[in-house]
Amino acid sequence: MNTTDLVAKLTARLGPKGVLTEADALSPYLTEWRGKFSGQTPVAALPASTEEVADVVRICVEAGASITTQGGNTGLVGGQIPDGEVLVSLKRMNRIRAIDAHNDSLIAEAGCVLTSVQQAAADSDRLFPLSLASEGSATIGGLISTNAGGVHVLRYGMMRELVLGIEAVLPDGRVLNGLKALRKDNTGYDLKQLFIGAEGTLGIVTAATLKLVPRPRARETVLLGVAEARQALALLHRVKAMTGAVSAFEVMNRLSVECVVKNVPGSRDPMPEAQLMVLIEFEAAHAEGLRDAVEAALAAALEADEAQTALIAENAGQARDFWHVREAISAGHKPEGAQVNHDVSVPVSQTPEFLTRADAAMEARCPGARIVAFGHMGDGNFHYTAMQPRGMDAALFPGAALTQTVYEIATALGGSISAEHGIGVARKADLVRFKDAESIALMRTLKRALDPMNVMNPRALLTTEV
Repeated sequence: MNTTDLVAKLTARLGPKGVLTEADALSPYLTEWRGKFSGQTPVAALPASTEEVADVVRICVEAGASITTQGGNTGLVGGQIPDGEVLVSLKRMNRIRAIDAHNDSLIAEAGCVLTSVQQAAADSDRLFPLSLASEGSATIGGLISTNAGGVHVLRYGMMRELVLGIEAVLPDGRVLNGLKALRKDNTGYDLKQLFIGAEGTLGIVTAATLKLVPRPRARETVLLGVAEARQALALLHRVKAMTGAVSAFEVMNRLSVECVVKNVPGSRDPMPEAQLMVLIEFEAAHAEGLRDAVEAALAAALEADEAQTALIAENAGQARDFWHVREAISAGHKPEGAQVNHDVSVPVSQTPEFLTRADAAMEARCPGARIVAFGHMGDGNFHYTAMQPRGMDAALFPGAALTQTVYEIATALGGSISAEHGIGVARKADLVRFKDAESIALMRTLKRALDPMNVMNPRALLTTEV
C-alpha cells in the first residue's frame, strides 16, 4: 500500500475536511473510551454521503488497503479501533433524511447519534424505543452493526427488530439500496439482516429505515428490594401478567449499587437494605388505569413475599434518580481494580440458576472475588463482572480463567457469550470455542462470498480460517 498515494486520492475525493492524517486529529479515534483498546491508522476518511463512502471503498480496494469502520466509538470489544487499516468514520453522515409518521418510520444516516433519532421521533409524536447509557454518543450505524439492545428489549426487541430497511456500501464499492419501509416483504432473502450484528465485516451501513411506535402517554417507574434472583423472576412474571405494560425490568446486586455510591459523585443508595434491587418501567397509551394496575401488582408481590420493599417514583425527577443508579454502574465499578466483564445471556427462566452457579464458581476459583451483577433480567441478559478480592495483587487475579468459567456456565444453560456488545477483537477465540462449528463455517462462507479480499473490518468477529 502506497500511503502517500492513498491519502492523495482520498483527499481529492473528500476534500481536506474529509481526511485526517495528523496525530492529534487522529487520536480521539484510536482509543476505546475505557482505555482497554488502542490502535493506529495512516489515515481517517470522513465521507459525507453514500457516494463518497462508495468511492472511499473503491479507492481503498485499489490501493490494497483494508478498512475499519467507526461510529460513535462507544463499543466495548475493540471492533471499532483500527490497527493499520484505513479508518472510515461516518460522523459527517448525520442527517435525518425523512420521517413518515403515518407509516411509523424514519430514515436516518449512519452517523446520526441515537438521541437525535429519539428527538426526531418525539417531534413527530412518535417513539424510537431503543435506549441505552451511551445514547448521547452511540450512532445508528454502530448500533445496527452490533445489534444493540439496551433497557427496552423486553418490550420492543433488539435493534434487529427496529430496522425496516438498510442502505449499505458493499466491499467492492457497490451500493445496496434497501431503504424500504415495509413490515411485510416476502421476496426472498432478508438481506438487511446480513448487516445487522455483522460488526462491519460485510459492508458499511450508511443509512437505515427505522421503526417507530406510538409515544406512550403514561409511564410509571418503580424500584423494589428483593432477597434473591428467584424472587425477582417470580416478580417479573407477575408484573407482566397483571399490567401488560412492562417496558424495562432491570436488576442490580448490592455491590453494584455500593460501587456507584462510592465512586460516582452525587449518587445515593435509595434502598440500603436490599440485597437485590429491581428497577421496573411501565408504559401505557393512557394514564387512566396504569397506576392502579401497577399498585395492585406490587401489593400482590409484597403479599407473596416476592419483594420486601417497593418505591414508586412520584415525579420525573425521582424516576431519573432511580435510573441514575442503574446507568452509573459501569462507571461505579471501573475504579475497583483488576476485573473481567461479561455480557452474557441465558433463557429468562435460567437467570437465577446462572447467578447461583456463577457466584459459586467465582468463589471457588478465586476466593473473595467481588461480583457486580446487573442488567436486563427481563430478557435474560446480565452484565456480570468479577473483581479482584480486596488486598490481592492485581497481577495474581485469574481473570482469563474466570471468564472461561462464566462462558461455560452460560452456554451450559443454553445461553450466549455475547448478548448485546458483540464479539469485536476481544472475543474472537471465545466465539470459535463456544459457537457451534456449522454456524462458524456458514459465517465464514458469507464473509468469503461478500468480501473475498477481506477488506471490511478484517480483524473483527471472525478468526482467520485455518
